[in-house]
Amino acid sequence: MKRALVIEDNQDNMVLITRLLSKAGYQTREAVTGRDGVDMALKERPDFILLDIQLPDILGTEVLRLIRESEIGNRIPVIAVTSFAMAGDRERLLDAGCDGYLEKPIDPKLIIQQIKQIIGEN
Repeated sequence: MKRALVIEDNQDNMVLITRLLSKAGYQTREAVTGRDGVDMALKERPDFILLDIQLPDILGTEVLRLIRESEIGNRIPVIAVTSFAMAGDRERLLDAGCDGYLEKPIDPKLIIQQIKQIIGEN
């Protein structure tokens, strides 16, 4: 069973995302701050990470940078899940090292299919 790390500070979004992932057969771990997310990613080595960009302590882009510069580097797909929807945000996050980009509000009917496509399960 694949393991997902969800780094998200909004409780409603966390519940929705983790329930959808669990229903689709993924194990989930949760982090509500960027620093906890980095620590969990390095310790637990999930199969993929869903990363909010607006976090209470450090920006998701900093979380991404710390993960990419660590010993796990680019081995774990990181998917930005964000309400950043301004022109160029998607490209900026992909250029920064994200493997995918999902806009909030998420579509519960599509998110699992989108995640599978990004992580290569389709």
